[in-house]
Amino acid sequence: MKIEIPERKKLVHTMHIPIRWGDMDAMGHLNNASYFRYLETARIDWMYAIGCRPDPQGEGLVIINAFCNFYKQLEYPGDVLVKTYVSDAGRTTFESWATLERVDAPGVICAAGGATTIWVNFPAQKAMPLPGWMRQRVEG
Repeated sequence: MKIEIPERKKLVHTMHIPIRWGDMDAMGHLNNASYFRYLETARIDWMYAIGCRPDPQGEGLVIINAFCNFYKQLEYPGDVLVKTYVSDAGRTTFESWATLERVDAPGVICAAGGATTIWVNFPAQKAMPLPGWMRQRVEG
């Protein structure tokens, strides 16, 4: 399926993820929970790439809402290309988005999902303003 990516969404990361046999369900296609795992894996890989590592004694990102729309089945064997986008920086939050396509079928979106991400102080369990460096990453 061809999906139009709105201009406000900024591509920040791409990643290949191999489809594992164990990611499949009884129907012979990728289990719906695996899509969320792939989205999470790409989001965390982007965060590590920009130096945003989890610090339970400090501040960082938490997902407060996540979704995934399924357009075409993914099946073993194969590799998935996950493209991660960010947009809509607020005072404490921003949106992350991703598309999933097979590496051997470029441009054919099999699923698309995203998450609302909030910056928090972990010990205080309280939302904090996005740090300037993170806001710059999101706004570009």
